[in-house]
Amino acid sequence: MQQSPIICRDRPTHLMDPLSETLSLLNTHNSFFAGLKAGGDWAIDFPPPDGIKFNAIVEGTCWLMVQGVEQPIRLTAGDCFLLPRKRAFSLRSDLSFPAIHSDAIYRHAVNGIASCGTADEFFLIGGRFDFGEEARLLFDGLPPVAVIKSGSDQASVLNWALQRIAHELTNPALGNSIVVQHLGHIMLVQVLRIYLIQEGNTAPSWLLAISDPRIGATIQAIHADPARSWSVESLAKIAGVSRSTFALRFKQKSGVAPLEYVLRWRMQLATRLLKTNHTTISSIAQKLGYDSDSAFSHAFKRIMTCSPREYRERVAPISQQ
Repeated sequence: MQQSPIICRDRPTHLMDPLSETLSLLNTHNSFFAGLKAGGDWAIDFPPPDGIKFNAIVEGTCWLMVQGVEQPIRLTAGDCFLLPRKRAFSLRSDLSFPAIHSDAIYRHAVNGIASCGTADEFFLIGGRFDFGEEARLLFDGLPPVAVIKSGSDQASVLNWALQRIAHELTNPALGNSIVVQHLGHIMLVQVLRIYLIQEGNTAPSWLLAISDPRIGATIQAIHADPARSWSVESLAKIAGVSRSTFALRFKQKSGVAPLEYVLRWRMQLATRLLKTNHTTISSIAQKLGYDSDSAFSHAFKRIMTCSPREYRERVAPISQQ
């Protein structure tokens, strides 16, 4: 399947904010969008999704239960939720009603929309994005389920895209697939934006780090010059705080130490470069600030658990699709 970029790359890299730049490096190996209509008493169990699972409620209400999350979550029209890792989940009209497996209804879907029960009270749109291992930097720090409630000013773009996807799924026309895909990408970006500004999202994550003005400034500097021989002192100077204060704050916000982040970002760039057959491993090492191929290979293997050459051989069939 041809890889599709999540956002346009027309803007020069040095002008991008960290979120835009990171998203621009992620290619979807696969994305899929579908709908669910339900009514009456109903309950559906879904297997752990491959990739990032995104759902939004268009009409009606339901309960969401996620593996490993103790309390069920009540969702109403306009609410969205993101499942950033592989966890089974259930959608139910009634928590006590016996559930069926999702395969039982989705195998009979019409134009990508499955039906359950009377199918006249509830409408949900679901999307799945498979970004591959490149997405770990962005999504690893998120909770098992991130819920975005409707009704805020920030949710207006999200609601617009939701209604447009609903229209495309229920009224298929020429170009339907690409329109739905790009609207889905817009919704994903907007969910991440809203998650950044919601109160109470204090667990260490990359998203939390870039939302902090001082830490965000250092991340932007790292992105602008990844090959530089960064030190904690030089980054602390950009943040305008002492070395010890900066190191502690960076770890509290991002979940990793500053120089560990530098390493991870370099490897994020390396995976993209390794997918282009015309770029040699030696030139990639030099671009990312390594004095030797062996030093680059050692750093790459630490993060990616394989050598640069092995990684290139593994992803070559995907990049050629």
